Order: sequence, then structure tokens, then C-alpha cells
Amino acid sequence: MVWIIAFIVIVVLVLIVISMYNGLVIKRNRVKNSWSQIDVQLKRRFDLIPNLVETVKGYAGHEKETLEAVVSARTKYLSAKTPEDMMNANGQLSQVLGRLFALSEAYPDLKANENFSHLQQELSKTEDKISYARQFYNDVVLTYNNAVQMFPTNIIASMFGFKEEPFFKTDEAERSTPRVSF
Repeated sequence: MVWIIAFIVIVVLVLIVISMYNGLVIKRNRVKNSWSQIDVQLKRRFDLIPNLVETVKGYAGHEKETLEAVVSARTKYLSAKTPEDMMNANGQLSQVLGRLFALSEAYPDLKANENFSHLQQELSKTEDKISYARQFYNDVVLTYNNAVQMFPTNIIASMFGFKEEPFFKTDEAERSTPRVSF
């Protein structure tokens, strides 16, 4: 009789461990999926930038520093390997794009250009999508990190190497208003 009870207890414990492990895997995969949604929008954003830079060059070619900063930020994102590096590159790009759009105020012909206006609208829509995707990503990361840190799933997480995921934070520079000097 004792052997049967011990066997049932072991089976129940194994089922609990399997359930916790599978729950952690599901949450980790949700984090990866939500990051891929952000990545898709960021890539779309970065694909729009060369056209925007070329358009601005035609009107404000002597604003070389700003244009080079945009190209540099885009290159940095494309060479980033980890989500953290991509997040940092995204923050830098947001800051220089703000400066680039502020330039249009000084060049009325640029501001009136249909191509520039279209690219600006597309980037604005993409920024909105990135914002929603970032919010969803952070919600999913919160759920996953709670599971990794809370008892008893933290035991299973440490046994099987589940690590906390970083939140997509807004860069301090991204929060500030861009400064433009002419």
C-alpha cells in the first residue's frame, strides 16, 4: 500500500514539474514572438529611412551632420545582434529622426514635398505600430519574468536555465525634445 501511495505522489510531482516546465516554455515563446513583431516594425522603419534621407538631401544637403547621424543609427541597428543592442540602436534612431523632422521646419520646400510628407506619414504610422508592439512585448515579458522569479516555478526555471528577459525601455534621449540649431 505504501508503494502505491509513493508511486502516486511521484507521478503527481512529475506531472506538476512537466506542467510548470511547459508553462515556462510557452511564456518564453510568447516573449520571442512579441519581440519578432517589434523587429518587423523596426525593419520596416529602417527600410523607409534611405528614401527619407535622399529626399532631405535634395533640400537640405548641407545638414550633413544630421543625415550622417541617421545613416549611422540605421547601420548600427542593422549590425545589432541582440534585442538589447537593437533597443539601443532604436533609441538613437528615434532621437536623430526627431532632429531630421525638425529640420523640415526650416525648409518650407522640403516640408511641402509630397514624397517627404508621404514618408513622414509612413514613419509616423510605423512608430505607432512599434509603440503598440513594444507595449505588448513588455506585458509578455512581465508575465514571463514573474513566472521565472516566483515560487515554485523559479525552481524549475533555474533547473532548466530559463533567464529573465529585458524590457523594451524608452531611452532618456528618446524622451527629450530634439534640439535643432540652424
